Amino acid sequence: MIELDQYRLKLGTYKEPLLEVKGALDLENKTRKIEEIEREMEAPDFWDDPEVSQRKMKELKGYKDDVETCRNLEQKLEDIATLIEMGDEENDPEIVAEVEQEVAEYDAAYEKIRIKTLLSGEYDGDNAIVSLHAGAGGTESCDWASMLYRMYTRWAADKGFSVEVLDSLDGDEAGIKSITFQVNGENAYGYLKSEHGVHRLVRISPFNAAGKRQTSFVSCDVMPDIEEDIDIEVKDEDIRIDTYRSSGAGGQHINKTSSAIRITHYPTGIVVTCQNERSQHMNKDKAMQMLKAKLFLLKQQENANKAAGIRGEVSEIGWGNQIRSYVMQPYTMVKDHRTGAETGNVDSVMDGSIDLFINAYLKWCSLGCPKNMGEE
Repeated sequence: MIELDQYRLKLGTYKEPLLEVKGALDLENKTRKIEEIEREMEAPDFWDDPEVSQRKMKELKGYKDDVETCRNLEQKLEDIATLIEMGDEENDPEIVAEVEQEVAEYDAAYEKIRIKTLLSGEYDGDNAIVSLHAGAGGTESCDWASMLYRMYTRWAADKGFSVEVLDSLDGDEAGIKSITFQVNGENAYGYLKSEHGVHRLVRISPFNAAGKRQTSFVSCDVMPDIEEDIDIEVKDEDIRIDTYRSSGAGGQHINKTSSAIRITHYPTGIVVTCQNERSQHMNKDKAMQMLKAKLFLLKQQENANKAAGIRGEVSEIGWGNQIRSYVMQPYTMVKDHRTGAETGNVDSVMDGSIDLFINAYLKWCSLGCPKNMGEE
């Protein structure tokens, strides 16, 4: 059948890209690691150290997911080829529709695993710590921060990731002035690093009695939750550690003890806070871990700037230099100004459908982040 010929030709172009993905994922090495971890699990003392065993189980799941996904893709290609042969023999139009559906499913699954091969950064596989800070604009900006927080929690839920609030400060009337939360899941940082920057909202504000359009800004800071100790020196004289009462719902210690921690780093002006852990000591450890991660990323950026000869340029995350605009009136559109990715379905984006922008960002970075992309 003529309709099947196009799919037969398309099928012939699939094998080489799949081999490239398998090579990029290093499946042979991952298969060996699966066997090693499964042997370790047979040891009677494997569960004696819960932290180590849980990390091993997380690694095992990641390895198995990659191997199984590629095997399923190979099987899918075989199934499509079999369907095409059946279509040739039976000359059944219904088989054409089935082949079309199978090919569409393969394309979607392949694209998902191909995007994963772009997560090659040192800490891309780690959990992510995300901080949102409302900009100028009062209640409207605080409401915008709460909308973004909802968007990210919806996205995380769709991925099967968990979200843990580390620190938050409510707005005076509504919304959130600032919130720091941790997204736990495989490659959480690798995906969410695309969100680092300023997010701009244009809409008719429900808090504006005149019914005029209003523009609001929220900054989003993303860093990896680096579990191992980072080789970053933090001198005692360079920081100030403040304790204060935790706020919001939580355990019985909430609002009774000064267990929350705020660390200010004088040389850089970086401020980190944590109030969600069970004790002041744990909050301090988590806050110090966050500070070191921020200093590490700052050092990496400075080294990159030196190498590129662009030291001293205005950072793309500066206020007023938004990475993405969300327009709700007079038309609807969400556009990423770095990659040019855009959609008119604002409601879907606010419900967590941000993979379009995440994937576009990863592809953009794989091309060396060309500056002309997305410019208006």
